[in-house]
Amino acid sequence: MLKQLKTVLGDFIQQADLLLLSLCCAASGYGVVLVYTATRYLSPETGFRRMVIQSGCLAAGIVVYIFFSMLDLERIMKKWKWVLAFNIIFILLLKTPFGFGEAETGNTAWLKFPFLPFNISPAEVVKISFTLLLAKQIEWLWEEKRDLKSFRSAVFVAGHTLGLCGLYFLVSKDMGNALVFLFIFICMAFVAGFALRWFVLLFAGGGGAFAAAWALDLILPYMKKRFIVLFDHGFEPRGVGWQQGRSLMAIGSGGMFGQGYLNGNLTQGVYWSLPERQTDLIFAVTGEELGLIGCVTIMAMLLLIILRVLLVARKARTPFYRYVCVGIAAILIFQTVINIGMCLFVMPTIGITLPFFSYGGSSLMTLFMAMGIVSGIKKNSPEMRRIARSPLR
Repeated sequence: MLKQLKTVLGDFIQQADLLLLSLCCAASGYGVVLVYTATRYLSPETGFRRMVIQSGCLAAGIVVYIFFSMLDLERIMKKWKWVLAFNIIFILLLKTPFGFGEAETGNTAWLKFPFLPFNISPAEVVKISFTLLLAKQIEWLWEEKRDLKSFRSAVFVAGHTLGLCGLYFLVSKDMGNALVFLFIFICMAFVAGFALRWFVLLFAGGGGAFAAAWALDLILPYMKKRFIVLFDHGFEPRGVGWQQGRSLMAIGSGGMFGQGYLNGNLTQGVYWSLPERQTDLIFAVTGEELGLIGCVTIMAMLLLIILRVLLVARKARTPFYRYVCVGIAAILIFQTVINIGMCLFVMPTIGITLPFFSYGGSSLMTLFMAMGIVSGIKKNSPEMRRIARSPLR
């Protein structure tokens, strides 16, 4: 048993993407430090406990990374019907007594099982399995020599995406994560070579549908307010604009070098001074306490991770692997842009966390799952296969 484990770990060290793992661990370690200062205002003991929990999830994430680096995705996706069924059932679990969410908005985006010490967000897991399914779907079109620029091919792939988006939103009322699925589709379809006219039609149709829903008052009131406040920062400053207003104030007060770690006026203030500081507004905590330097460091780390994933996509052995990497990069790009934009008061508040930095065990381990998949794709690249066959090994 120990000999087998040693062999497996030896192969992992030789073939896995250790640079990507190092970048993910560095970003997550930075996140652990931020989680402590963001929760210390409750009490030093609470901050320490949250830091320990996040550190434990980071350690578990490394194990998850190693495991998913070794999976044979092509073999798994031969059972694509089971993956599709998993996506649907996992989302529908939100309608069971295990689902819960925000009372104010009616969102039901989390699962709480009595036998688990943490909550699970189905969207975090389904993002990955949806990416695998969509990549398989596009690869099938490519293998069957279907015209990717045709209307039929576009509807075939878009129908799957819109169906899942619609199901998730109807069940959860969580617009933020529903949009992540749509962005994954847009990025993967663009890289695959779908005709630009279908993207124009998608954006025009989506914009028209949004305008019509707004005019007919079909959009929920709290959602409308989140868009209105972007163009009028004085709109409900103690209501819908409070969270982003405080975030902007925190970032602005940090200057170049910040007020000092554990010394932010808003970060270390009472609970209402900076809402959701350990999750949605972790970037604002960085801006106040570590300044522009701390914020740029976060953006640089995330950019390096995204570029590494795209580099693996470029060298991938098959179109399926390439599309999977692009989809995973799309998840990181969307969440990063929306979360930072939300903190800077230029994007609506839609409950999207900052990858690797925000507090949350299921989010962190799911990200390491995705990165492990990318590592496994790199291991199967032509370059790594040549190294594996080299007589010098």
